[in-house]
Amino acid sequence: MDGISHRAGLQRLPVWAAVFVVLVCLAIVASTGWTEWASRDNELRNAEIELSNLVQSLRQHADDTAELAESILTGMVSGLETDNGNPARLARLQAILNARKPGLGRIRGLFVYDENGRWLATTEGVNLASYNKSDRDYFRYHRGSGDRAMFIGRPVQSKSSGQWVITLSRRWNHPDGSFAGVVTATVESSYFSKFYAQFDIGQRGAISLQGAEGTTLAHSRDDGTAVGRDRPGQFFQTLPVNAISGALHFRSQDGLQRLGFFQRSDRYPLVVLASKSQDDVLARWDSDARARLALVICLVVLIAAIGAFLVLQLLRGQRLALALAENEDSFRMLAEGSSDMVMRIGKDERIEYVSPSSVRILGWQPRQLVGQGALAAVNPLDVPHVQEFFASLKRGESEEARVTFRTRCRNGAEIWVESTLRVTRKSKGAIDGFIVVTRDVTQQKTLQGRLEIMAIEDGLTGLANRRRFDERLREEWGRAYRERTSLSLLMIDIDHFKAFNDSYGHPAGDECLHTIAGILADEAHRSTDLAARYGGEEFAMLLPNTDAEGCARIGERIRRALREAAIAHARNLPSGIVTASLGGAVCRPGVERSAGPASLVDAADRALYAAKDGGRDRLVMAAEVVSLPAASPAAAMA
Repeated sequence: MDGISHRAGLQRLPVWAAVFVVLVCLAIVASTGWTEWASRDNELRNAEIELSNLVQSLRQHADDTAELAESILTGMVSGLETDNGNPARLARLQAILNARKPGLGRIRGLFVYDENGRWLATTEGVNLASYNKSDRDYFRYHRGSGDRAMFIGRPVQSKSSGQWVITLSRRWNHPDGSFAGVVTATVESSYFSKFYAQFDIGQRGAISLQGAEGTTLAHSRDDGTAVGRDRPGQFFQTLPVNAISGALHFRSQDGLQRLGFFQRSDRYPLVVLASKSQDDVLARWDSDARARLALVICLVVLIAAIGAFLVLQLLRGQRLALALAENEDSFRMLAEGSSDMVMRIGKDERIEYVSPSSVRILGWQPRQLVGQGALAAVNPLDVPHVQEFFASLKRGESEEARVTFRTRCRNGAEIWVESTLRVTRKSKGAIDGFIVVTRDVTQQKTLQGRLEIMAIEDGLTGLANRRRFDERLREEWGRAYRERTSLSLLMIDIDHFKAFNDSYGHPAGDECLHTIAGILADEAHRSTDLAARYGGEEFAMLLPNTDAEGCARIGERIRRALREAAIAHARNLPSGIVTASLGGAVCRPGVERSAGPASLVDAADRALYAAKDGGRDRLVMAAEVVSLPAASPAAAMA
């Protein structure tokens, strides 16, 4: 029953994983949708704030215009009522109006009419005697009302210019209080329209100045039909009755959903409305939201794909774990038939199973190894290295590792082995141990070591060969350049060595070279010093961080040690023993900007030839012959 329940749990696990992935995807989509909707609301709020600031400024501008007209009209009414229409006073008033006309600014014209609507005075340069204004709404209003306040009437088309104008008028009376006439100031609707057109509120935005009852006095996009139109149904019906200002959301006659803001004047029956197309307000948000939504969709698809992949891997891992558990016997049969040693090691690093090949490789019977620590026979120097591989596998950083190390056999001998470690897991995926396949690689390691030595060592003398010398010279040159230290080189050549070979034979010549190599090796005291066979009977001694004095001292010791060896050489006169000529060179690459490693070899070589030309059996330093050639910094690093 436990096995059945366990398998049922394994079968449900991929379903739970799939449900988790779906929930994560839905959470991402829901979070993104909520964020984008909040961003949309924020865009609309910002547009409302922008429009409110604009409308407040435009309302103040409209109040200022009305206040200017009211001030002028008040002065005119005061003068008229004082003189009671005296003809001389009217003449003076006409003169005053003519004088003020250039400074009226936004006021288009000023007019004075008597109680019958006839013209008395005006700033216009036309004869209006034939015009009568008694039919105008504002004239009828003042004639029928005793209200002395300024009246802002509906826009009318000027009889003198044909332009739509906004009329601002006041009544003036006879001394007995009866109606004497009307004074009027006009402002062209186009003045406001042009002023409003300066503000950028989008391609489909609009600004309008409205009368108290919804009559359009001016419009930023006036096409000849907007001014004078009564449009209470457009937005006035949506205005709160007592509201001074506020935001509006309405659909205009062109079918666009609009966002607007209005503000009433607290002094005059005027309302300023600015609106934008909601599509214009949300255009950038819409573009950005689409891009972000596309990115989120791609992310969700990627997460879903990864989730599906992980679920498939989980199913595959379960099948592998079950297959491993069910085929333990098959594994044991294969392991016991393998020539390599196969072990099963628990998570505690103790051996649980060993194949019979342990007898051939280690000399131990399998039963003698089971229960022992897997690292018990490993060379102490290699234990940390092997432990790190086990730790890495336990941490799940990899499923498989390969490590080479030394281990002790039953007879006490030490061999090199190569082990391939692979993690094994329980049915739920937890690591429960390792399968280790081990083979003896002692012969391969020995051969590899020999090949490595042959690649860098001279076979006859045991010194570094020419290839190794060239590599080290480049390395030390670069280090001396970076650290601005000295680098010295000794070139050593056996005097008349060909004659020595001819006289004593090549075996004796080889023995002579062997002796000289020993002398050089004894002088290479530091780990950075390098003695090398440069070619034939020529040797080289590389001395990092050594100045000219130190180089000369080592060179002299080598020369004296060779003389003290007293190797007979009858044809090397006058000494009759084997001697050597030495050339030394020193440079500081980081300071002298020398041409490169080849220049150091060339300088030491020329010093060597100078020693030969000077009688042999001596040391000559390059400074005594010729200076190193100078070069650019770029060449010095070559």
